[in-house]
Amino acid sequence: MAKQLWTPSREEVQASHMTQFTAYVEQQTGLRFAAYDDLHVFSRTHLDQFWSLVWSYCDLKGNMASEPAYEAGQTFIEATFFEGATLNYAQNLLRNRGKEDAVVFWSESGVRTRLSHAELYDSVSQVRQYFMERQLQKGDRVAAMMPNTPETLIIMLAVTSLGGIWASCSPDFGEQGILDRFGQINPRFFITCDEYIYRMKAHPCLEKVANVLTQLSTVEHVLEVPYTPATENKNKCSPLSALQDVEFMHYEKILEDYAPQEIAFEAFPFNTPLFILFSSGTTGVPKCMVHGAGGTLLQHMKEHQLHSNIKAGDRVFYFTTCGWMMWNWHVSALASGATLLLYDGSPFHPKKDILLTYAAEEKMTFFGTGSKYIDALRKFRMDVKDRLDLSALRTMASTGGPLVEESFEYIYTNLKEDIHLCSISGGSDIISCFVLGNPNSPVYSGQIQCKGLGMDVAVLNDHHQSIVHEKGELVCRSPFPSKPLYFWNDAENKKYKAAYFSHSDQTWMHGDFAMQTPEEGFVIFGRSDAVLNPGGVRIGTAEIYRQVEKHEEVLESLAVGQDWKNDVRIVLFVKLAPGATLDADLNGQLKTSIREGASPRHVPAVILSVEDLPKTKSGKLVEIAVREIIHNRPVKNVHTLANPDCLSYFENIPALQAS
Repeated sequence: MAKQLWTPSREEVQASHMTQFTAYVEQQTGLRFAAYDDLHVFSRTHLDQFWSLVWSYCDLKGNMASEPAYEAGQTFIEATFFEGATLNYAQNLLRNRGKEDAVVFWSESGVRTRLSHAELYDSVSQVRQYFMERQLQKGDRVAAMMPNTPETLIIMLAVTSLGGIWASCSPDFGEQGILDRFGQINPRFFITCDEYIYRMKAHPCLEKVANVLTQLSTVEHVLEVPYTPATENKNKCSPLSALQDVEFMHYEKILEDYAPQEIAFEAFPFNTPLFILFSSGTTGVPKCMVHGAGGTLLQHMKEHQLHSNIKAGDRVFYFTTCGWMMWNWHVSALASGATLLLYDGSPFHPKKDILLTYAAEEKMTFFGTGSKYIDALRKFRMDVKDRLDLSALRTMASTGGPLVEESFEYIYTNLKEDIHLCSISGGSDIISCFVLGNPNSPVYSGQIQCKGLGMDVAVLNDHHQSIVHEKGELVCRSPFPSKPLYFWNDAENKKYKAAYFSHSDQTWMHGDFAMQTPEEGFVIFGRSDAVLNPGGVRIGTAEIYRQVEKHEEVLESLAVGQDWKNDVRIVLFVKLAPGATLDADLNGQLKTSIREGASPRHVPAVILSVEDLPKTKSGKLVEIAVREIIHNRPVKNVHTLANPDCLSYFENIPALQAS
């Protein structure tokens, strides 16, 4: 039986957005919903009515129009939402002009700044004038290689207020990684920082950017933003200023040249392209997924208000880079009246509890992060419950990989007893979530709480039949507003169809190996393309990691399937804590834990210790890269990894060679 870790009080349930929205839907429809599942059934069977009610309840600024909110198409891709509606994404995020905090920024370097809503609005108006003078048109692409700073937010809002399409990556990307992304979308504008700080070290960027720009022939304008603001920067000679056929500008010169003014927001069609997000690129050139303004905003406001219970005045944080969809998700919280708490740098520098200190000092109400961060806190034995004042913190969200039961329980034991812990899962593909939190429901150890409203999520077996309490493929059987409008340079949607609709043009196959639990929650066991298949039995890698990482000696682990004697055997790699050794005793303990905690079929044939494990820039393990190396096959797009040098640890390992 699942272990219940938290349940909301009656007062919390009564005050939640979810309760208020349920009452609103009942009032508008005359229906009654006894439980969340009843509301969910309505949301997925009455898409037109449901999404119209979300628009009204969340108070989107725009014209909903009188046309049906949803029109089914012959295929999932062809379905449309709010075809006659208009809005401006940036206007929704800049609706507040008050003096209270809109943005608070901390850097690991010690920089701390804050902007009021009025100051944010004024800064956007100044940068917007720069783009207007350069005739940025609706549909122009603006590529940004930027850290998670207020300037990045300001520039994005200026761009999208004019109908430009924003695409970003983090400044730690290498030249080829940048070109693989931005080279596909032909940007007119390129935004870059001069440097970034990570682990207390400055990393200059301009030489790399200069090399990139020589290969991006469509770029006409380059904007350089100082990481550490200094008035003299605008007078410095930048290496980018010497580029031929490109206009160069310092960010600080814009603030000097243009005075704040009222913004005349243009209302664009609901499905106007807003963001281009990129797939990880670990199995090929990154796919360029184009997301619409209205669908992105509507889905985010639904998830922020209804599922995360974010309210006006809340102080919302997500640890993310600008190369991960959680940055886009996070900044949209401005539309719900929240204050954005931004952080740039290592989450463990200058001290291991820096983000928790941030939470305490800034009265954070919502703390979002990757699952590996929580796992790391547990390994550090970080106990702050009686040391830091986290009384304002109501909600914690985790994504980027499965959150194991031990990390669920760590939060309640060592961080805060009374907190709504939401494990959430979705992706850049949908710029949102399929399964996530519910502030009115209990939290069970190791489980994601519920299906998202409006999302017809199910788990299918190999015969494409819906199953519960069994492992299978996570799917969505009805369209939703934040599905990609299209992929860039994808004639006839060939890449789009191949990515999600290889089995049915009416069912989105997301590529996660999952199970729906008896508590109506979900457990994600890993990516389907990384599922192990020894003896024909499908095993999710997360099932192994959970058992192995209970051991203090193991910091992280990674499992792959190796073709072996006409079958597949499991090979487990472990990254050990300092001073630990993978001797016969620890090897035996790990295998026993896996056998008893999972099953005999989960026990690896070989366990090997390595110095590091490959990850993407957003911190996700890359099992496929390791699988390819041990089979002596080339790894595609090594530059997409945060630590590509570690791949050498997996080459020509004697224990993995056939005799």
